[in-house]
Amino acid sequence: MKRLKAVLKKLFFLPPLPTVLIAVPSFLFVFVMLGSGDQSALSYAAYLLSAYALVITVTGITGVVEAAQNGFRELPLVKKLRGTALGSRLLGDAVFRSEVALHGGLLANLLYVALNLFSGARYRSAWFAVLAFYYALLSVMRAVLVRYVRRRPLGEEIACELRRYRACGIILLVMNQALVGITVYMVTQNRGFSYPGFLIYAMALYTFYITISAAVNVVRYRKRGSPVMSAAKVVNLTAALVSMLSLETAMLARFGGDEPAFRRLMLAASGGAVCVVVLTMAVCMIVQSTRRLKRQKNNISET
Repeated sequence: MKRLKAVLKKLFFLPPLPTVLIAVPSFLFVFVMLGSGDQSALSYAAYLLSAYALVITVTGITGVVEAAQNGFRELPLVKKLRGTALGSRLLGDAVFRSEVALHGGLLANLLYVALNLFSGARYRSAWFAVLAFYYALLSVMRAVLVRYVRRRPLGEEIACELRRYRACGIILLVMNQALVGITVYMVTQNRGFSYPGFLIYAMALYTFYITISAAVNVVRYRKRGSPVMSAAKVVNLTAALVSMLSLETAMLARFGGDEPAFRRLMLAASGGAVCVVVLTMAVCMIVQSTRRLKRQKNNISET
């Protein structure tokens, strides 16, 4: 049994460099084979290799991220930035970095709202209207958090942060209805996103990165004791999951061939899964914050 465990560990738990060198070419290989429509033995080999690449990516992503972060810290430009007051705070203070990311995310969401409203009015498209509604709710959540961090330091007034955390959960419940509408529209109208040329591969790498990073940060920032920071990471994870769904529509449009029934089935399954995850996060946020607020209230009344 010990020998079997050692063999499995060597096969599926690789160091960061071999993980990247195997996973990236494998994913590109299977994308090329899917695009060509080849059904030879080579295509099946590509599928098997991509399955192995997916496993080692899941088991090794933490090591890859840590290695990338260590290498990033050693870059000459990064060392120079650390020598400045702003650069040192931005690179060394996770709370300040989260505040900056919140402001940047809010600005990006507002631009998306404006763009989709303009496109919906110009093309009279319900698709853009639903997307504008989704990004508007995402903007509201980020605005609630941005307003708080501009007035109070994080981690000090937990009761106030819990109320913001619960408010974000309630908004997330409403936003889930927009996600259901987006999923239904994509399935029934066979509508989705598209990326020209090789941009789809760059978007795939970026989407996988932000999704994995957002999932890791949701767990990591729960330990910091700031509900507002936790809420910000949940918002990021929600946006990343929708980006993953958007990427899937583009992948199916590019490599799915002329099989609309298969595309609808995949989109319905993936969209349903995303909606269930978002719904679960929203309910957990509301229930946990309500319980903690009641507990704090009871403790204060007892004293």
